Amino acid sequence: MFIDREEELKALEERWKSKKAEFMVLYGRRRVGKTELINKLIEGKRGIRLLGRTESEKNHLDRFSADLAAFFKDDVLKSSPFQNWDAFFAYLAEKTKEEKIIIAIDEFPYFVDASASLPSILQDHWDKTLRHSRLYLILCGSSITMMLEKILGSKSPLYGRRTGQLKIEPMDFSNSRKFFRKYALKDCVYAYAILGGTPGYLMEFEDQKGILENVQEKFLRKDRFLFQDAEFLLKEELKEPKFYFSILRAIAIGKTRIGDVINETGLQKGVVSKYLSVLIDLDLVKREVPVTEKQRHKSRKGIYLLKDYFFRFWFNFIFPHIEEIEKRHTDPLLRRIAQNLDPYTSFIFEDICRDWLWNLRLFEYEKVGKWWQNEDEIDIVAINGKEKKILFAECKWQDDVDATELLARLQEKKSRVEWNASQRTEYYALFARTFKTKIRQENVFLFELKDYPARA
Repeated sequence: MFIDREEELKALEERWKSKKAEFMVLYGRRRVGKTELINKLIEGKRGIRLLGRTESEKNHLDRFSADLAAFFKDDVLKSSPFQNWDAFFAYLAEKTKEEKIIIAIDEFPYFVDASASLPSILQDHWDKTLRHSRLYLILCGSSITMMLEKILGSKSPLYGRRTGQLKIEPMDFSNSRKFFRKYALKDCVYAYAILGGTPGYLMEFEDQKGILENVQEKFLRKDRFLFQDAEFLLKEELKEPKFYFSILRAIAIGKTRIGDVINETGLQKGVVSKYLSVLIDLDLVKREVPVTEKQRHKSRKGIYLLKDYFFRFWFNFIFPHIEEIEKRHTDPLLRRIAQNLDPYTSFIFEDICRDWLWNLRLFEYEKVGKWWQNEDEIDIVAINGKEKKILFAECKWQDDVDATELLARLQEKKSRVEWNASQRTEYYALFARTFKTKIRQENVFLFELKDYPARA
């Protein structure tokens, strides 16, 4: 089942149609769908995917020789494998002189681990011959840190050689829900709040089973990969995972300001700042500031949140209870998850509504985000500075919400938002699973969960 990725596939297809050599870099976390994207691109085209493993340089070259010998029907290569990377790239240059061929090298960081000089060797061959060929080279990797340093970084020998790059990110809710054809929309939201938008995780839930049954079977057993994949990924990606675990757990329990993270973990400010920067690069953490802030990067109001919902769920409900799960004492934990699933999901519902609002386009927004000041908070604020329009929105992951009461509370809070206070046009949007009352008032919009756009 291939879902979404239309934009990414279109970008890769455009390179296939070009008349020159192409050097694309694909990167993103494990299980996000990079390999499936490559396989989809190669369908019906002249191309091959070569997979990296944790093995020696000789093993890589022997395996590539066999794969390429079969692909090109080359008996000479089959009997005389490549002895080094120079021979490998020289062979590719010869084979792609006149013919456009996709050579996708998957899990490229494994090759660099086995052959530290590989980026420099590739640079030499690209500059001398490959860029003049019709080769369509794709380097793909799951280790974001290494991909950023060894390929995309300014100190990399390959810096400036690529003709394009794609960061493959988790899917949004509208596409993630397509994995669950049998679930009602409400259960799709729960599944997204638990698994995030990573295809490899979404495919684990069975939509003929209930949400909690899936949680029990897929998370609360030590032999299931969802139980341990967050830990595995962090230990593979990071050099000092214990400090990152402490920071991620602190944020998960609500320590969202850098000072709170420092106090919770006992780590120095410089260490916390450095590690937060790495976690942001890995798409695990995001920094948010009130949407009306002018200098967002310099704002002191910034807070840190877990960006990936799978990690947010794991650090909230699994990581603190690993020992209980390993000892199979999971019934109390499952009851705790059931009791807290709605409050937990309410925060993800806000993000879903934010994306929903972008697509609704009640007017042309320039920015959409959260707003807060001291103890006051508004779930979503959308602004257009040129037209001096502003929209205030509240999101309730509840049924039978009193829209009149919710609007009154929102209007009371919005008076403390100073943005163009004397000359702005105001709009209001309320989101809920269901409303028990309706409002017919100009510039006020109500959206129930059933109004969410139908699944394509």
